Order: sequence, then structure tokens, then C-alpha cells
Amino acid sequence: MIEVVINVVLFSMLVVTGLAVVRMRRLFGVVMLSGAFSLLSALLLVTLDAVDVAFTEAAVGAGISTVLMLGTLALTSRTEKAPGHSPAIPLFVVVVTGAAIIYGTLDMPNFGSDSSPAQTGVAAQYMERSPHEIGVPNVVTAILGSYRGYDTLGETGVVFTAGIGVLLLISGLRSRRGRREDEEGDGDDTAKGPTPDAADPARATGASDEGAA
Repeated sequence: MIEVVINVVLFSMLVVTGLAVVRMRRLFGVVMLSGAFSLLSALLLVTLDAVDVAFTEAAVGAGISTVLMLGTLALTSRTEKAPGHSPAIPLFVVVVTGAAIIYGTLDMPNFGSDSSPAQTGVAAQYMERSPHEIGVPNVVTAILGSYRGYDTLGETGVVFTAGIGVLLLISGLRSRRGRREDEEGDGDDTAKGPTPDAADPARATGASDEGAA
């Protein structure tokens, strides 16, 4: 019973967070709420005993993606522009897509059923063979590091590429700000006008003669 209550609470928080993301116009708040949405999703996956997927969701969804979005915000506007079209068409697309997804779940087996693909597929073979073939007690680690090693390598490459992209965005922002500050400094010097000596050549010449004497 307690697990059902926790799942309902997490689902409710996901819905509230999603609606807040849709309604908010401040992009910084949108990024932060998106990170919170990923963390809530990770908690929900933990309650479903999918700890490995929860770890990936927390690391990529709440970690790398949030940092990447914050780096992008540093180069763009902080506020979303007002849409120039009616929200009816996007709302219709979302409703139809959601209905199609819900319809697709009607043929799925019940949660924890013995006839589910997770129970009748290759999972049983992994459980039986991994201790002897891989020698790792944790079956999830054996699958991610050996049976799905290339897939894990690709995911690591994606995360690494995202991190490099964030560093490039930040470095480009710093150089752009430096050039902007230099241009503003040159503009301030020009706006002040010439010095008194430069405006009066006679005074400049007299000052130089006195210095020579």
C-alpha cells in the first residue's frame, strides 16, 4: 500500500512540474524545473526497481542536460518570446500523441507479470550465465559493462560530447564578453573627446618647449 501511495505522489508531482514548465516564460526557471522533473523521474524508476535506468536519468537528465541548457542560456535570451500563433494546434498534437501512447499501453502485460517480455526474454539467460561468463556479482553491471559494452561506450561518448559542448559554449561566451568590454571601453574614450592639449596645438607646443628648456 505504501508503494502505491509513493507512486501516486511522484506521478502527481511529475504532472504539476510538467504543467509548470509549460506555463513558465522564464527560461532559467524552465531549465531548473526540467532538472527537477528528471530527478522525480529517477525516483519513480527507483520505486520500480530500475536503479540503473534511474542512475542514467539522474546523471544525464538532471545533470548533463541541465548544465548544457544553462550554458546555452548564457548565449541567448532569458525570457521566452511570446508565440505568434494559437496554442490550439500544439495542444491538439500533444493530446493525440498522448492518447496514442495510452492506447499502446493497453496491450502491455501487468506490472510484475510472469508472462512479460522482461521475464520470458533474455533476462533469465543473463541471470544464469553472467556469474560464470563475466564473473561480476552484480548482473546489471555485467550487462552494461560486457553484454552491452558498445552501447555503454556510445552513451559515454554522448555524455562526453555534451560536456565538451558546454565548455566550448562557456569559452566562446567569455571571449565574446571580453571583446564587447574592449569595444565599450574604446567607445567611452571616443565619447569623451580629445584632450585639452590635443584640442589646442599651441598649448601642446608650448608645453613641449617648456619641457625641453
